[in-house]
Amino acid sequence: MVCVAISETNVDKCLEVLNNVEMAEIRLDLTDYDMEDIKRVFSHPTPLIATCRPDKIGNKEQVKNLSIAIEAGAKYVDIEIEATKSIQSQIIELARKNECKIIISYHNYKETPSLPDLQAIVDDCFSLGADVAKLATLSKSNADNARLLSLYNYDKPIVAFGMGETGKITRIMAPLLGAEFTFAAMDEGKSTAPGQITYSKMKIILAQLKTYI
Repeated sequence: MVCVAISETNVDKCLEVLNNVEMAEIRLDLTDYDMEDIKRVFSHPTPLIATCRPDKIGNKEQVKNLSIAIEAGAKYVDIEIEATKSIQSQIIELARKNECKIIISYHNYKETPSLPDLQAIVDDCFSLGADVAKLATLSKSNADNARLLSLYNYDKPIVAFGMGETGKITRIMAPLLGAEFTFAAMDEGKSTAPGQITYSKMKIILAQLKTYI
């Protein structure tokens, strides 16, 4: 499944996009939606991931936005592996009550760690209560790509891919190797992470590849 990452600030435009995709991640830290906007978006029937990075808005606003999204109907909520235990426990408890799946995510914008380190991170994600472990690291070589893709040997739900130009192939291969989903940009110039391919291109590429499998 292809999940389009959305940072659209106009709610009506966001809802229009949701009518034409199979899954989406709403980056609440980039949209500036108020409470009613969040409720409108997460009431949409398309499976949605609620994501709200605290870098620009702070932890208090992060918890508030994610809580509103969960209660409004988010299918998944993304929590950073480095979030405080207090924030993780608050969000996880609320998610469990609302049948919302938990993604524990790890991001590394500098490098791709060694395989033992990556495996330890996956284990940490699940020990913290993840339903899905997400690892996104900067890929600088095919060796980096290979280490990330080898994580699909786990028998648990994982989303692992490399960021940047070199890592693009991992975004394509992820769903073919068993990833819960892969991420794509809403449109050209609308990416929320380095190396995202547009939703329309990703769908075409995957459809072509599947004819050979």
